Amino acid sequence: MNEQQWTRRAFLAATTTTAAAVITGCKTNTAKVVPGKLSPNEKINVAGIGAGGKGMGDIMSCRHENIVALCDPDWKRAEEAFYRLPNAKKFKDYRKMLDEMGNEIDACTVSTPDHSHAPAAYLAMNLGIHLYVQKPLTHTIAEARLLANMAKKTGVITQMGNQGHCGDGVRDLCEMLWSGAIGEVKEAHIWTNRPIWPQGMAERPPKQPIPETLDWDLWLGPAPFCEYNEAYVPWVWRGWWDFGCGAIGDMACHIMDPAFWSLKLGAADHFTIEAITQEGMTPLSPPLKSIIKYEFPARADMGPVDVYWYDGGLMPPRPAGVPEDQKLGDGNNGSLFIGTRGILTAGEYGGAARLLPDEVMKDYQKPPQTIPRIPGENPYRNWLDGIRTGEQPASNFSYAGPLTEVANLGNVALLAQKKITYDVKQMRITNDASANTLLSKEYRKGWELPV
Repeated sequence: MNEQQWTRRAFLAATTTTAAAVITGCKTNTAKVVPGKLSPNEKINVAGIGAGGKGMGDIMSCRHENIVALCDPDWKRAEEAFYRLPNAKKFKDYRKMLDEMGNEIDACTVSTPDHSHAPAAYLAMNLGIHLYVQKPLTHTIAEARLLANMAKKTGVITQMGNQGHCGDGVRDLCEMLWSGAIGEVKEAHIWTNRPIWPQGMAERPPKQPIPETLDWDLWLGPAPFCEYNEAYVPWVWRGWWDFGCGAIGDMACHIMDPAFWSLKLGAADHFTIEAITQEGMTPLSPPLKSIIKYEFPARADMGPVDVYWYDGGLMPPRPAGVPEDQKLGDGNNGSLFIGTRGILTAGEYGGAARLLPDEVMKDYQKPPQTIPRIPGENPYRNWLDGIRTGEQPASNFSYAGPLTEVANLGNVALLAQKKITYDVKQMRITNDASANTLLSKEYRKGWELPV
């Protein structure tokens, strides 16, 4: 890197790592990576926080770069990534990895359970490291706002792993709606068959022996301590409030994304959220199924709209005039838009946008393309290209943060057990002061964040 880039990275490290050093115990880092342009031929040094399961898929999608470090508290789960990337240094604690190798890391993927996204990402951003973080961006509302603000402050190149946002399909959908294909949208319905893991647990499982390859304390990270049980790992953590965000956390940043973008929901200065129904929720675990209603006022150039979320296999009512044999969305997952002049549906990631009933689509001509397409519809390439050019990717944190807030506020409404009104600018629930405690959480000592 050139001298200007080294200077910029050193400045970032000096001005932004004080809080991170206090929070994590890491020493102040003068690492070299810069939120700026790289030579097209210069390989990027990438690290992976979370190297098993989805984490391996994320880091292997960057394998044409230099993979310099891998971190996972469960080395059995990460063994395939270790095997396929033998030159990468191995760690169990990402704080140790960033402390020891911050000068060597340009970019990092974060593919941990939801509860660890923000602590890992915040520390990396304080070191000027570019980030690809899996969805949902964060575990809480306050964390989403923190990461969006930090990304803006540091200028790092960021991307959330809601890969459909890089697809052509969601762009087709936006262009169709914005051209007036179904008139003014009055309702949007979004559904998923998740959870496909256990939820609704009323008590914790009994203590089991911790596998030798797993550092349970590091896996818990900022979460309250509990005894190890296989009911938490490797992927069933989604069904526990301490670690995951339930069905909403798994799928809303995918399936809600088309509505969030096309209906300009991020432009609302306030909105309400209410759990219409839920089944099986406990203080420990999200519900087996739920329906959540969002009411958005007029915003940007759009009128008021109601947005409904369904999970656990619940589905929206079939619109009148749409035959039973015509598929809504992808079937198990999808979105449906009800307008003043028609109906539109799309699949899990916003793909296959089409008018209903099917006969209406036969003679329909899609409008001209006005939204730039992403080469290869590839979110990893979009992110890595951004690191080289300095251009923010499609689902950078200025977009992903507000999307995550809207999505995860569905869980806040579930826990509040009442209709809540959310002031976006103030990041505050205005009709129930006590519910504001649900926007953040407590952190175990050594893992605190400034939220």
